[in-house]
Amino acid sequence: MPIITVTNLKKTFGKVCAVDDISFEIDEGEIFGFLGPNGAGKTTTINMMIGLARPTDGDIVIYGIDAVKDVKKVQGIIGVVPDENNLYDDMDGFDNLCFCAALYGMGKNEREKRAQELLEDFDLAAAEKRPFKAYSKGMRRKLTIAAGIIHDPKILFLDEPTTGIDVESARQIRRLIVSLKEQGKTIFLTTHYIEEAQRVCDRVAFIANGKIVKVGTVKELVENAQHEHRIKLVLDKSIKGMKEEIESSLENCKLKIQEENSCLIISKERIALYPVLRILDSKGVSVYEAIEIKPSLEDVFVSVTGIEAFKLKKEKEGVEK
Repeated sequence: MPIITVTNLKKTFGKVCAVDDISFEIDEGEIFGFLGPNGAGKTTTINMMIGLARPTDGDIVIYGIDAVKDVKKVQGIIGVVPDENNLYDDMDGFDNLCFCAALYGMGKNEREKRAQELLEDFDLAAAEKRPFKAYSKGMRRKLTIAAGIIHDPKILFLDEPTTGIDVESARQIRRLIVSLKEQGKTIFLTTHYIEEAQRVCDRVAFIANGKIVKVGTVKELVENAQHEHRIKLVLDKSIKGMKEEIESSLENCKLKIQEENSCLIISKERIALYPVLRILDSKGVSVYEAIEIKPSLEDVFVSVTGIEAFKLKKEKEGVEK
């Protein structure tokens, strides 16, 4: 059952429409991803859902609570990890967590116990007395996530959780996100990393120019986008000089040269391998390997939004991919 329902949500800043009449639902216990480029409306959507921005129009209901009218009540059951770390530089890790817990009204003994547990769980116990400003980028991100769940919220909002950190730290954070889901938490995640969405999300919404253009599981999105069949052939020699001749012999198929000794056979119908192998053999070409290539989430994203994946990767520097 959906525990978050967003209906006809809209946010304008003067003449600029940052979020344009979007609707979606999030089920309890799932990781729901918002995938889109910088400026697509991801952070603005989160800010409206957590009460930091008021919608121009539309409704947000979280656990049956009107999140527009009753912001304080909603904020008691959600955790928020913004795209920028928001902890105190001169305060150590333990005290940062205890301070955040105190803001949620947790008693001294309870907050100290909870802070110690999270430091252990997030592999930060050795650095608990180190000032936050002395943490690495990956450690800072992990502590910020720990602070976001210090009060054990039912729902966690993560805005670009792995931006600007190294490969290993990003992997650790993705594992943490999955483990939080396994603990029963519902997670709303924004990202502009296609690979991240594919790895951790149960369902993904593509957002571009303030509009949601597609929603579904990774499997559904990929299967619905498979309008053609592709087989990669690894050959013993190049067929560049024979491309047109071979292609003319292949019924309803196109031939695309990739690397020196490989090519793609592309068709709207399923591809029968034997005729292809027979034609290549007649040209003195041996096939070492035949691999069926299925569309990736990246292929689907590019097809649906018209936004090339490399543009997403370039938008923020110092990131892992």
